[in-house]
Amino acid sequence: MNTTTHPLLQAFFPYGDVIAAVLRIMGVCADGQDSDDGSHDWSHLIRVWKLVAEIAADDPALDLEMLAVSVLLHDCVQVEKTDPRRAQASRLSAEKASEVLRTLGWNAARIDATAHVIEAHSFSAAIEPRTNEARVLRDADRLDAIGAIGIARTFYVAGRNGSRLYDPLDPFATDRELDDRRFALDHFETKLLHLADGLTTATARRIGERRIATMRAYVELLRDEIATPRSTA
Repeated sequence: MNTTTHPLLQAFFPYGDVIAAVLRIMGVCADGQDSDDGSHDWSHLIRVWKLVAEIAADDPALDLEMLAVSVLLHDCVQVEKTDPRRAQASRLSAEKASEVLRTLGWNAARIDATAHVIEAHSFSAAIEPRTNEARVLRDADRLDAIGAIGIARTFYVAGRNGSRLYDPLDPFATDRELDDRRFALDHFETKLLHLADGLTTATARRIGERRIATMRAYVELLRDEIATPRSTA
């Protein structure tokens, strides 16, 4: 694998060696295909690792190599949001990650700890993180779902799953139940604008506050642009 060209090896510095080893075990080569899901592709992994590194700067006791591997593998089994198995995705990823790390030669305790980091990151799984590494990955993954990138990912996923942008008669669900399976805009209120409430680390909370403000500002701009003109009759 070419360590000078593969985007993941460059982004995960200084843990490129272990990342390269994991990718080899998984059969991913330097010119291999990225995920076909643009919301969970290599760029997502790179963004989450950047956030992990920023959050982890406050805690020198964290196992950063474990976190690097956890970021790389946290979505290694991808399940569409419309799939009934969605809540099992992080558990399935943790199981696959454990197989990879056994091949890599990690000991059982460290494999189990990494599996927990991966399993507990998921919002859908609702697993409470028991370690600081698990808290950091969960915070970083949630931060990547909000802010400007969160807005982009929301509408990308909506298009991928065949949802509409918003309900043309009642965009902000004034007189109807929210339904984020049908309308992308509903997802802001059903989930995204509340994600920062569950952040556990001080750095993540600071970042989350800024990103939620960005999303609220966007919603207000959108409200102005799609407002229905009042009748003059």
